[in-house]
Amino acid sequence: MRRLIFPAAAVALAAGCGNDTPRAAQARQVSAATSAEVSAQRRTAITSAVERVAPAVVTVRTEVMERVPADFYEQFFGGRSGRRTTTGLGSGFIVRPDGVIVTNAHVIEGAAQIFVAMRDGTRYPARLLGSDEANDLAVIKIDARNLPVAPLGNSSNLLVGEWAIAIGSPFGFMLANSEPSVTAGVVSGTGRNLVAESAGAGVYVDMIQTDASINRGNSGGPLVNALGEVIGVNSSIFSPSGGSVGLGFAIPINRAQRVTEDLLAHGVVRRPWVGIKLEVPDPDGPQSSNGVVISAVVPGSPAARAGIATGDVLLRSRDRVMRTPYDWEAERLELRVGEDVPLLVRRGNREIAATVRVADLPEVNAPKVTVLREIQLVTLTPAIRAERGIRRASGALVQTVSARVAEQLGIQPGDLILQINRVPIADAESAARALDYYGGRGAIAMYFERQGRVYTTEFVIQ
Repeated sequence: MRRLIFPAAAVALAAGCGNDTPRAAQARQVSAATSAEVSAQRRTAITSAVERVAPAVVTVRTEVMERVPADFYEQFFGGRSGRRTTTGLGSGFIVRPDGVIVTNAHVIEGAAQIFVAMRDGTRYPARLLGSDEANDLAVIKIDARNLPVAPLGNSSNLLVGEWAIAIGSPFGFMLANSEPSVTAGVVSGTGRNLVAESAGAGVYVDMIQTDASINRGNSGGPLVNALGEVIGVNSSIFSPSGGSVGLGFAIPINRAQRVTEDLLAHGVVRRPWVGIKLEVPDPDGPQSSNGVVISAVVPGSPAARAGIATGDVLLRSRDRVMRTPYDWEAERLELRVGEDVPLLVRRGNREIAATVRVADLPEVNAPKVTVLREIQLVTLTPAIRAERGIRRASGALVQTVSARVAEQLGIQPGDLILQINRVPIADAESAARALDYYGGRGAIAMYFERQGRVYTTEFVIQ
């Protein structure tokens, strides 16, 4: 007579389906207690923080229309250039239960269509409510209600070394799963200024640095603390190889919150302006830590009305000490139009306190086409560089500029344009394209070299 042999797991399962023996019942109780103990031991501040924020993290997918030249056969038959659709991927997080989502401006830049995927796989079309390229932030919205919201924290009191958790969708839908990915690290630094090449092109100021892995597709997702509060918006990485090497950067949530409020209320960001211009030292040159020299004060500006003069040394704004011009750039991003800001300057051997009322950034009083026609640019060549003693190897040289535009933009013939917003300028054509693109889209931050020093100016073109 043949005997049937069952696997041990099958026997245990069969025994559980009938009447438990005392020994079997005791074994099941011990197993349940052990599972509960393991579960409690595995739960950490990171798992709790993820549980609190992850439901509000979304994947953002865009479709961008690009013009492409006709192929050889189409050209032979008189064909012209056509269009093709390319896709972009990023992340975002919900800040209002009615579907308002924060992400990066570079995630949705140039998008003809925007789609959002929720954690459970539900997908929605989204519309753009507003974008601020200078801060690399955008607000989009989907038509939904009662959505989970990511709790917002405070980025002004971060501790170097505290937990930092990046949540997002690296490589988007390539993972065939709509669940966000989680990487953990620490806050490696605060107030970081990116002036070197990074994955998100351009200059970023006052950023949060973290070693939590951030990869393509993480842009726009939240950086979270151990309490499950969003402290930053993941934005860029520094990487020689293109992958994460532990140098990630996030936009502080306090700044992101101010920009979001402006975009929701006005559709554009109100740009704080006091009317002072500072020298921006070369990153390779010596750095001063004893205030920043004010190189110019705009006549009739809030700073001029407060008695601040060219040559004064800016020492402090509110509680922020000024060590480099980037400290002022970071401070200005935190200011709000209409508020009174206490400044401390040094004039000679005296320290002078002044209160400045922040105003809106004034617009250049001309249509953008007229402005572009009043600036003549040439591409920097080795011969021009040697003749003029220019330090940088590439850029767009201002050959001529009208007196009106020179006064309002703060540039003059001989200046070398290095960067416009987040776009590095390699030649005259790229500068013209950037000015044309950003004209009418909000504030423009321009970095330029003059007599071996780097300066910055900010303006709006109608």
